[in-house]
Amino acid sequence: MTRTAPIALSGLQAASRQMQVSAHNIANQGTDGFRRQRLQQTAAEGGGVTTSLARAEEPGDDLVTDLVGMLQAKNAWMANLKVFKAQDETTGSLLDTLA
Repeated sequence: MTRTAPIALSGLQAASRQMQVSAHNIANQGTDGFRRQRLQQTAAEGGGVTTSLARAEEPGDDLVTDLVGMLQAKNAWMANLKVFKAQDETTGSLLDTLA
């Protein structure tokens, strides 16, 4: 049995978390002493991805990195959503041939 759905779900969750981290960094960039958050993604055993949060060593903002992070998160989210749609279509086609 394929593990496509759980793998895609972990990708959706990681992309959503990246969007939250980037938005948090952008919203707080003017705060004195603010240290950016960074999301670290690691391949999970058996497929998918896990995430962990780290804080920057030094205070300061990096608007370009955070905006790029938001765009990457959006694209990753859309790609994982397409995996769900493709699996649904494939399953539907398979059931049609069995009927």
